[in-house]
Amino acid sequence: MQTIDFKDQANLNSLVTEAFTEWSEPLKVTQEMINTFANLSGDDLWIHVDEERCATESPFKSTIAHGFLIMCLLSKMPTGEDVTKTITGWRNIMNYGSDKLRFLNAVPVNSEIHARNRVMKIEVEEHKTKVLLETQVKVAGQEKLALLYQLTLVLM
Repeated sequence: MQTIDFKDQANLNSLVTEAFTEWSEPLKVTQEMINTFANLSGDDLWIHVDEERCATESPFKSTIAHGFLIMCLLSKMPTGEDVTKTITGWRNIMNYGSDKLRFLNAVPVNSEIHARNRVMKIEVEEHKTKVLLETQVKVAGQEKLALLYQLTLVLM
């Protein structure tokens, strides 16, 4: 595996691409996951947890996952080469924040989801390097994305 020092802007630029990784292996979103997330987050809106009501009143005819649950499941869907292993020389890494987060499509219970990502931008600064990643998530077999997420990591 090729490695690049986190201060080497010229070579880091080679990681920036319009192309996404391959889709990750599918991950099944279960009612147990949804219920656990509802308990942890306090978001127990009926569309997520009331299976009987959803069967008759929801346009999806089932419960759906919380958008933030899908975002939290990203680390369970590895998408190939980890850019933080390709980039070396840093001692600390921090989540700097989201530049864009969109929940574009519902994820019904028992759906299988998968993710892919790409490096959008890398900026070397005096004491840190920022890496902007874009991640897409969709329900397997569907074309429309369920989640679009742009995350900035800071390497120091």
